[in-house]
Amino acid sequence: MAKEYYLVSDLHFGGDGGLQTCDYAAEFIGFLKKLALATEESELILAGDTFGFWELTVVEGIAQLDEIVKHHREIFEQLRLTGERVKITMMVGNHDYDLACYPEFADKLKNYNIVLDTSFAVVREIGGRKIWVEHGQQLDPYNAATEYGNIHALPSGFFITETFVSGASKYSVFGSRDWLRDIRSVDVRQIPDWLVSNYFYHEMNRFLRLLVLPFLFLLTVTALALVAQSLKFVGVFDVNILLENSLTRVLGLYGDILRWIIAGSAAVWLFIFAVAIPLYLIYRDIRGKLLRMQNYPSFKSAPTEEANNIYLNRARAVFKENPDVCAYVFGHTHDAFLIKEAGRVIINTGTWLKILRRVGARGGLLPAVYYPTFRLNYFKIYAKDERIVIKYVQIPKASAEKLTLLQRFLIFGRKPDTGRHIPAQTVL
Repeated sequence: MAKEYYLVSDLHFGGDGGLQTCDYAAEFIGFLKKLALATEESELILAGDTFGFWELTVVEGIAQLDEIVKHHREIFEQLRLTGERVKITMMVGNHDYDLACYPEFADKLKNYNIVLDTSFAVVREIGGRKIWVEHGQQLDPYNAATEYGNIHALPSGFFITETFVSGASKYSVFGSRDWLRDIRSVDVRQIPDWLVSNYFYHEMNRFLRLLVLPFLFLLTVTALALVAQSLKFVGVFDVNILLENSLTRVLGLYGDILRWIIAGSAAVWLFIFAVAIPLYLIYRDIRGKLLRMQNYPSFKSAPTEEANNIYLNRARAVFKENPDVCAYVFGHTHDAFLIKEAGRVIINTGTWLKILRRVGARGGLLPAVYYPTFRLNYFKIYAKDERIVIKYVQIPKASAEKLTLLQRFLIFGRKPDTGRHIPAQTVL
């Protein structure tokens, strides 16, 4: 039994094309080297989705591990060296579900001093209490195998990942830059918006973009003028300052033309709004029918908070059934956090993948900018003076990817969301 535990998940090594690149290789190797110097008996638990087997379609079966090792030899060599001093346990996630299907993986991983544990949950003792670790895919009907351990019992999430994520990486080289491979770093619900953003900022002809920019600005002014006219109509204002101001009067005929353009654009907006209402009601009705038939992927399309609530309820059930469990740890949703409840903690280990944070552009209707960020982290749990201590360590990393001048200008003064605050130390 170890005296301290290190917890990491969702590394996602591997994949087709550009997905095989590991953006954080130097940081992960540095973490492993530091861990190898630990003086106390330690265990590193890799809590699922260590590999991106679902995104790797050029090979099958146990050859997938060989393919990943070939591209990440330095990482695996350091795993082997660290594993000589520290026990390394690897759990199964949905993206590396094959680990539970082929017994040969266990022998291959032993070559790098990694112990494969295919259990749904791993339980460890610490200071007379227990840590309960799961990856989390078993609570996600979209990504849970219907017959665990059967390679043919793949969930629907596998086929979506293989088709869209892997496929996007294969064809990303045809773009102006290799941005399409980042699809796995985007919240599922934001993918359409992200595609529009990348097309506008990276693929659209620059001269066409120069023409579209003032048009989108005009639409924004029109929307504001429409709101102002509505407020004038109900008596809040006496005048619509966007249509009736000194500038338009000074411009004379040109001012009249500008007012006509804005008024005409407002009429178009009113028509679009009128059409959008019944279309939205129809969409809501169809979505409701699909939900009742349980054919809609509600888990993955749910807001992050709603998805996390599933795990909060799971943690509370584990605590109720196992009074000696002091920490419930999971990954899968890539949303790192720590919640303390009644002397226990619920931990999401987050991800080491790049995270694209949406930042709204200044100028109203212009596409949002997706800001590349990382939250490389690990949790350390140990006992001290009859208390359980949870340390949270975040490893600094700035993205090497740079925004274009236009993107920087449009989000000037705005910063991406950095995720939920996690205290550096929590004591139970």
